[in-house]
Amino acid sequence: MQTTSTPTHCPYCALQCGMNLSPLPQGGVEVVERADFPVNRGALCGKGRTAPAVLSSAVRLTSPLVRSGDTLVPATWDEALDRIAGELGRIRTEYGPDALGVFGGGGLTNEKAYTLGKFARIVLGTSQIDYNGRFCMSSAAAGGIKAFGLDRGLPFPLEDIPRTGCVILVGSNLAETMPPSLRFFNELRENGGTLIVIDPRRTKTAEQADLHLMPRPGTDLALALGLLHLVVAEGRVDEEYVRERTVGWEDARAAAMAHWPEYVERITGVSVPQLRETVRLFCEPESAMVLTARGPEQQSKGTDTVGAWINLCLATGRAGRPRSGYGCLTGQGNGQGGREHGQKADQLPGYRKLDDPAARRHVAEVWGVDPSSLPGPGRSAYELLDALGTDIRSLLLMASNPVVSAPRAAHIEERLRSLDFLAVCDVVLSETAALADVVLPVTQWAEETGTTTNLEGRVLLRRQAITPPEGVRSDLEVLHELAARLGVEKGFPTDPEEVFEELRRASAGGPADYSGITYRRLVEENGVFWPCPAADGTGDTDGSGGTDGAGAADGTGGVDGTGDAADCEDASLDAGGDDPARDEDHDVPSVHPGTPRLFLDRFATPDGRARFVPVSHRPVAEEPDDEYPVLLTTGRVVAQYQSGAQTRRVDELNAAAPGPFVELHPRLAARVGAAEGDPVAVVSRRGRAVAPARITTGIRPDTVFMPFHWPGEGRANTLTNPALDPTSRMPEFKVCAVRVEPVEAVEP
Repeated sequence: MQTTSTPTHCPYCALQCGMNLSPLPQGGVEVVERADFPVNRGALCGKGRTAPAVLSSAVRLTSPLVRSGDTLVPATWDEALDRIAGELGRIRTEYGPDALGVFGGGGLTNEKAYTLGKFARIVLGTSQIDYNGRFCMSSAAAGGIKAFGLDRGLPFPLEDIPRTGCVILVGSNLAETMPPSLRFFNELRENGGTLIVIDPRRTKTAEQADLHLMPRPGTDLALALGLLHLVVAEGRVDEEYVRERTVGWEDARAAAMAHWPEYVERITGVSVPQLRETVRLFCEPESAMVLTARGPEQQSKGTDTVGAWINLCLATGRAGRPRSGYGCLTGQGNGQGGREHGQKADQLPGYRKLDDPAARRHVAEVWGVDPSSLPGPGRSAYELLDALGTDIRSLLLMASNPVVSAPRAAHIEERLRSLDFLAVCDVVLSETAALADVVLPVTQWAEETGTTTNLEGRVLLRRQAITPPEGVRSDLEVLHELAARLGVEKGFPTDPEEVFEELRRASAGGPADYSGITYRRLVEENGVFWPCPAADGTGDTDGSGGTDGAGAADGTGGVDGTGDAADCEDASLDAGGDDPARDEDHDVPSVHPGTPRLFLDRFATPDGRARFVPVSHRPVAEEPDDEYPVLLTTGRVVAQYQSGAQTRRVDELNAAAPGPFVELHPRLAARVGAAEGDPVAVVSRRGRAVAPARITTGIRPDTVFMPFHWPGEGRANTLTNPALDPTSRMPEFKVCAVRVEPVEAVEP
């Protein structure tokens, strides 16, 4: 038995908190504090502390399952794999490769996400691949690329937050979604800085704020434009910065000036004095940040909303400067890395665009295929799920549970049931896996080695601490075996480090350049920030750095980097290691240290300037009316995670958060005749959910809130609207029109 502890990272949110796993005498492991990791410094939330509970064979899957009639029965691995390969081959022959769908997850390691994308495009030949990260921060990604030429959740380390002067936190309840991060915001206030929280609910995070704004859900875009209007009207624009480091200001300024404060007050419900105070608190310090999360992003205008907040940062000179900038708080554990390496509908490894000829040539050369053989971009996540059973006849799904997590979930459940064939790889028998024709039990975080990329862009190494149960295999082994059965014998290794070495080559020269990162460096340096090009120049071997938007040619991925350590105090500490610029084996002082801070020298655009993008307020896709007079917004609670497939199997977490609820204001409760704890029905145009009422003054009277972790009668996503952002294809999870009524009023 192993007797020493293993340093690794939490399997849940994008903080990827450091932890040690120590073996227990009776078997299994326990979580022990790991103070050396700078993101959490030993602190963990309840989900992280109890993560080993899901490793138990009593909780997780340990045998393949195949459908026999209406039930799933145990099978051998050969039987299960043969059935999957046979069905995929049959459907491809009968209907063509695009009848095969692939759906991944933001919880997959970089190695698995990379291999899944390669498998879809080379083995299956399908364009129909996307992942649940599309539901996470795709709007922030689209907004960042438009403005900066590059998408990385945070362009600076979390440790910069306590040293800034003001943070505007938009639509994030991080006290519950990523509790260890709250210490950075508490330290900000201890250092004399200001925290402004924007949320229609008085959350645990909002309770920590110096100023809490409670806008009507879906009006974050108008709010940001109103603040920018005041910045202009009060003479707070950083004219020199705008002139030297940006383009497009005049059009963005004109758009903002149409959103005068009184107009914005009527739209948002945020008073003019609060708007003015927000501008004062944000503009007076030398440095400031805006951080967004799912609140403003999960809207049918999420990309424009993010763009408006970025415009506020640019107009005030708050981007590409020390301790300042716009950032997005990524949600899923590998939500950042998951979209960088090829499981997204329009991307190739290294965050390259699938329709870029140079990118296709580079990746095809690494894969040993003709560029013309690579399919083009496919459908986005919701559009892919909506096409199941029609254009798409089969689905291979990994690490996702759309029966609970997708918008208009009852409809998506129907589409999954209509498939000719569904195969699911998962740790547990999720609600989606229960519908499958074949379920494969796969390894999880503590049972395997692999890399993830946290919300800072810090690439990390999770290390295997225990042997998986007999009967369980890794996703890499699954893809290797399926590829062989479908006629591709080579190119799908099962060793994660071997996969990562290929990923390094495939990402070289792309916006997310990992080519200078190795497993050894990740161990020695406690993670490495991308972009990190290889010292031998392979970071731009195909010259695509300039065309892709972030190679050495434009300064964001080259060895000089966009976050030169000389430009920011203490930057050398963030790269990790004693001397990250020297390779001791070869004594070559040219190893790239990684890039903790982006954009300090220039932005990742052809001319190095950030782009203002003019945007204007527009209503949400579904405004309240007489039939559906209330707005629903959704979110998370501290003791559960995402669709709850794993956390709902942990007794301690279930005791803390046993089920769904409907949070509503006392005035609304009185109007519908609901008392605390009474079951109430929330009804939208898509369906009906029932859960106990939780009455609080900490929410707007025109708004109700439901957490989305549970299936069944209380499934919040039965109600949500799949209206899509035209750029990011993000569904409008965060706002839809509903009515609330006592259950008795609708029962026969």
